[in-house]
Amino acid sequence: MFKTILRQVKQYKTAAILTPVWTAAEVVMGVLIPYVTASIIDKGINAGSMPDVYKYGLYMVLMALLSLMFGILAGRFAAYSSTGIAANLRDAMYRNIQRFSFSDIDKYSTAGLVTRMTTDVSNIQNAIQMLLRVSFRAPLNLISSVVMCFFINSRLSVIFLVAIIVLATLLTLVISRAARLFQEIFRKYDDLNAVVQENVSAIRVVKAYVREHHELSKLDRAALNLFSLNVKAEAIMALNGPVMNLVVYGCIISLSWFGAHYIVEGSLTTGQLTSLFSYVMMVLQALMMLSMIFVHLTQSAASVRRIAEVIDEVPDMENPADPEMEIKDGRVEFDHVYFSYKAGGDYALEDINLNIESGQTIGIIGGTGSGKSTLGALVSRLYDVSKGEVRVGGLDVRRYDMQRLRNEVAVVLQNNTLFSGTILDNLRWGKEDATEEECRQACISACADEFISALPDGYNSIVEQGGANFSGGQRQRLCIARALLKSPKVLILDDSTSAVDTATDSKIRETFARRIPGTTKIIISHRILSIQHADKIAVMDDGRVMGFDTHDNLLENNDIYKEIYTMQTSGGEGDFDQKK
Repeated sequence: MFKTILRQVKQYKTAAILTPVWTAAEVVMGVLIPYVTASIIDKGINAGSMPDVYKYGLYMVLMALLSLMFGILAGRFAAYSSTGIAANLRDAMYRNIQRFSFSDIDKYSTAGLVTRMTTDVSNIQNAIQMLLRVSFRAPLNLISSVVMCFFINSRLSVIFLVAIIVLATLLTLVISRAARLFQEIFRKYDDLNAVVQENVSAIRVVKAYVREHHELSKLDRAALNLFSLNVKAEAIMALNGPVMNLVVYGCIISLSWFGAHYIVEGSLTTGQLTSLFSYVMMVLQALMMLSMIFVHLTQSAASVRRIAEVIDEVPDMENPADPEMEIKDGRVEFDHVYFSYKAGGDYALEDINLNIESGQTIGIIGGTGSGKSTLGALVSRLYDVSKGEVRVGGLDVRRYDMQRLRNEVAVVLQNNTLFSGTILDNLRWGKEDATEEECRQACISACADEFISALPDGYNSIVEQGGANFSGGQRQRLCIARALLKSPKVLILDDSTSAVDTATDSKIRETFARRIPGTTKIIISHRILSIQHADKIAVMDDGRVMGFDTHDNLLENNDIYKEIYTMQTSGGEGDFDQKK
């Protein structure tokens, strides 16, 4: 787990090494100052020697300046390295997420991934900065201060050892109770982010149904849970201060009492007692710093686990050792295909056998949950089959280079996602170097050119995040055009014309037949009017193919298809926008 984080040090290794070096130099200077203070008092002030006061005073000023300079260097290198490592962590997570298959993505919630890349990485960044500085500074301060105390007076130094044991015991009790709460707090952050993300992404639906109050109450509950846990944790951590003060004042009283006796008997000087007071503060502050380190490490350990899960996640699907790069044609075959979303779970698809010739138009229809979309996702290897084979161009899809396969098998998913930028920017997701004329031809094929040309800026019109400034039908047509720019051998439309009227749907089908006759077209739809002219239609029910034939033959021989057809066309009622 921690090795995963250490692998991201990379180019910041030098800065990470120099930070404790400068920190150690800063500590040495800081520890020597109280010792020089004792010399000023004993050799200068008490002896009435102003030259010694000036001499040792100059030493103190030089040590303070050096300590300041070393501290600035340590802080700068700590900030540089911790920020850089955090950037590498985000980059490593993001890169691995891009390699995820759909089944990998299903393991994590979107809110959870966002929390990992923001809150968790920030926690680790702060922890690294603290580790590089405080985790070196505190032990060095503690050890060097104790050593100086024994060097000055070994008998009085026993007070320090007792104080250290008492403070360490009390702080351990405080930290152990707080640590469990901090682990729970991070889980609550996921819940809060999930509520916020869902609400913001669906704000139009929230307003349309006047559900603002309901959504606010959900946020209040999530925020209140987080608030309660934070209050409990911080209330426990607040005990650090009183515990620290108790031990500090106990040390000061003990030092004053025993130190006065030693001064009277002549075994201790006033300057040495003064320096011991300084060292006791250093020792106890170092212990307090160590306690805070353990708290932050406890917090960051949960974040480290969550980030390591994403970075170390091995994608379910990888390219074969010697991948095939050439896809001969658009033939698609399902050979006794079984598929389950979870290993050992129920099959979403069972014993699927289909043969689709290159250039054919195939319709897939069935009820919700019948497996239509899952069937389409297997062709472009967005998921891998559990048993059997899916072949494209005569070869198992698992033998192809995945990037090559997905360029040749274009999928327009149900969720018509557009990205911020211009229309051209979005279209060029299909082909990066596409000319504006190529984009226009693709849009003509998808019946999108008409509404784009009517826009003031045409193809340079701005697309808001998620395509919020376009209607559902317009977004669908832009997504279809984007897929067509790939010039694929297989085009899969997963309910991708559900938001367009039947006349436009018909025009898209006619354009496909004319412009891309050699492309195999698989149209997944709940609307019979969208697929009835297909060469063949697969009827899905409960993960099985219950019929695969032409529209006319299915009407005669397939009860499920007849039922769907009757429901959608009975009484002369079709789509409200059907044109004559």
